[in-house]
Amino acid sequence: MKIILSVQPIRFPMTGIGRYTLELARHLQAIPDIEELKFFGDEHFVDGLPVPGNSRSKPASLVTRIKHRLARNPVLLDIYRKRVHDRRGRALKDNGDYLYHGPNFYLPPFPGRSVVTIHDLSVFTMPEHHPVERVMFIRKEVEFALKQATMLITDAEYTRHEVADYFGWPLDKVRSAALAGGAEFYPRDAETVAPILARYDLKPGGYGLYTGTIEPRKNLIRLLDAYGRLPQALRQRFPLILAGYKGWNNEETVARIDKAEREGWARYLGFVPDADLPVLFAGARLFAFPSLYEGFGLPVLEAMASGIPVVTSTSSTLPEVAGDAAATCAPEDVETLTSLLAQGLDDDQWRRNAIEKGFAQAKKFSWQRCAEETAAIYRTALAR
Repeated sequence: MKIILSVQPIRFPMTGIGRYTLELARHLQAIPDIEELKFFGDEHFVDGLPVPGNSRSKPASLVTRIKHRLARNPVLLDIYRKRVHDRRGRALKDNGDYLYHGPNFYLPPFPGRSVVTIHDLSVFTMPEHHPVERVMFIRKEVEFALKQATMLITDAEYTRHEVADYFGWPLDKVRSAALAGGAEFYPRDAETVAPILARYDLKPGGYGLYTGTIEPRKNLIRLLDAYGRLPQALRQRFPLILAGYKGWNNEETVARIDKAEREGWARYLGFVPDADLPVLFAGARLFAFPSLYEGFGLPVLEAMASGIPVVTSTSSTLPEVAGDAAATCAPEDVETLTSLLAQGLDDDQWRRNAIEKGFAQAKKFSWQRCAEETAAIYRTALAR
């Protein structure tokens, strides 16, 4: 097989889709029947994968700002998209004997077969949880990609069925390839994590953790409500630590975090560097992730691989990712969430069982498996 993979999503600091693209690019190189693997950047081929500090990764913020401004005006958005598509199409026009993979919702004009990864449908089914310009831009690009694609890829079986139903695609033309946690997520003893945690004024085993964007889809107001209902002594002993970028429409959530901080049982760290994030996981007492909707839910696997019990929701893909290793409840059920958080923080027998099951669940997923499943999709697309 001859494959072109877009590496445009690989930007630093890394996003979830960037991590997926990077790991896929690394592991596809070991697939025996991929005889050629070329990487395509913004508008041209690149010799290697972007790395931190690489100039190829620097223009992303400018491009993102331009897209956000243009996306507020449908006419300007269409002009911008057409120009970008024209430039990418010209760069790819002589490569019709390759299969092109767009790992981030988008496909450029391409003369050969192509596949695109649709990570979730939230801009279609939950547009109120995104900025208007993001909804407009992604919808336009997905609509174009659907006209181009030979097959679609999703991160989970739940999303596979959701995408096929929503767009009216035959299920055999939509396939899933599960993601995985990184090798950097593994158990660490208290002595190892203590020096790094000290920089954040944290102690090993002394906090509950949430990581992810601070935005409505993550259901953080209900998480704060549930945590706030815990006995005061438990909250003081294991404060809730939140880490991640401030996303869109987060004013109410930030206000609630500020109130909890003043009361002494929560703290927002902001963005945590990639090098420190595995240590933050490994040092936690419990990981809480009661999201309203996920295309996969990678932090659940990262916590399990780190030896940390997980409380998550029964929404979307999360039961598929968590299996029977996590405590789960409906994302709207604050009362049950409070009970599960208390159990996760204070019930040693449950914690031991959850940690053991979590290790077993996390081992079911690997980036090698993801690459192999993706390569199988390539073969099917090329055979059509």
